Order: sequence, then structure tokens, then C-alpha cells
Amino acid sequence: MSDHVGEDEARSARDDQPGVAADQLQRLWAPWRFGYVAGSEPLDGCPFCVLPARDPSRDAESLILHRGEHAFVIFNAYPYNPGHLMVVPYAHHADLETLDAAVATEVWELGRRTVGILKQRLRAQGVNLGMNLGVAGGAGIAAHLHLHVVPRWGGDTNFISVIGAARVLPQALDEVYEQLAPAFA
Repeated sequence: MSDHVGEDEARSARDDQPGVAADQLQRLWAPWRFGYVAGSEPLDGCPFCVLPARDPSRDAESLILHRGEHAFVIFNAYPYNPGHLMVVPYAHHADLETLDAAVATEVWELGRRTVGILKQRLRAQGVNLGMNLGVAGGAGIAAHLHLHVVPRWGGDTNFISVIGAARVLPQALDEVYEQLAPAFA
């Protein structure tokens, strides 16, 4: 074995986990993420434009919790935590600094309301609010700005995120939808 990083021969993924056989590992099931992992058929167009353009009778299928005048609240389909929501203006707009004042006000007010609902309905102990603006800012959908509202609990970031490069989501999206939807009515 070499003393230099990168010069070792190929290692088994279990070399640093003595005594743990594959059949002893706990299975983490997150079937709603399969579409993301497998590269499911994408929507034709911007999801933040396509989904709210559907008939409101399809809101549960589209994961839309609330429709306001200028903005709506929707689940993140690939969440960091259960209850990870986004407040999104209907207008396809990328730049926060030029967003219409009435739209910006409603986005912020819906963000405030969403924080309260997450604390009440999911007993969130904290909440992260944020916008990733532009590709360099980390935006997954850079052309349509959106406010992330991520509920947090003590200990919700644990070893699996660091070591396993994965997130453990203990509740399915449709279950959390049913929990939160009445609060937005």
C-alpha cells in the first residue's frame, strides 16, 4: 500500500466498514425519487410554467398546495427534507431585482405563511428560506426564480448525507401533501 493518496489499488466499498455484510445493511426506500434517478420523461417546458397551467383539479398530482394571485406554493419533487416547498411566481422571470413589486410582495407573504404552516403542521423546529439565483448561484431552474422553504429538525442532517451522499426522507410526498393541504385552504 502506498503512502500517497490515489496510488492505492482499487478498494472495495466495504473496506472501511469491517464486519458489515451487504445483507446486514438497512434498506432505505424512496420510490418517488426513481423518476429523478432514472431520468424520467421531463415536462415539455418550464415545470414552474407547465404545472400551474394545468387544471386546478390536478393540483394534488402536480404537488401544488396553494394558488395565489401572483404566485403559488408547490412541493419540491426532489426534496432535501419532507415538506420542502417552494413559492413560485406564475410569471416566468429569472431576476429578483426586476421582479414586479406586487409579485415580490406575494412571494414573500406566501413564504411567511408557509413557514408558519410548516412549524404548525410538521412541527418544524427551524426553517431554511432561500433563492438560488442563476446557474452560478446553484439554481436548478435558473430561468424561473423560486423561494425554497425547507423545514428543519434537530439531527435531520446526519452521517448518511455526508458519508452516503444520500438523503433519508422518512415520509412520502403524498403523505406530507395530505398533512399540509388543509392549512393552505
